[in-house]
Amino acid sequence: MKKNIALVGFMLISVGLCKAQDKEGNRLPKPPTLKQRLNRVSAELNKQLQLTPNQKEKILFAYKVFFADMDKNRDKDAPPPPPPPPVKKEIADKLSGDRDAKIKKVLTEKQYGKYVEVEKTLRPKRPYGSKPPHANE
Repeated sequence: MKKNIALVGFMLISVGLCKAQDKEGNRLPKPPTLKQRLNRVSAELNKQLQLTPNQKEKILFAYKVFFADMDKNRDKDAPPPPPPPPVKKEIADKLSGDRDAKIKKVLTEKQYGKYVEVEKTLRPKRPYGSKPPHANE
């Protein structure tokens, strides 16, 4: 009898542990999709810059190319932190420069000045605070 009670207790504990691992909070968050990122950029820039439909179309195209190139250049060997793996700084700077050059052609000088300010707020936040974890090395 004691053997059966111990066996049932062990089975209940095992089932409880298996169920605890299925909770949504235990999974890493998925990075936003290309469409979600484009919608966020579109909404923010349109709100701040009052874009014409032609400007909006060209800017979204520039961001679409930028996001696709950034995704292609992600370091696939990096350990997967909650945000997507990093891109080398040189590549990211070049891609950002290309994107900004396309956008500068579309916007007026006043809009471009405002865009530069707004673009800084569109960047993903660092999960580690003000410095990346390897900055002290």
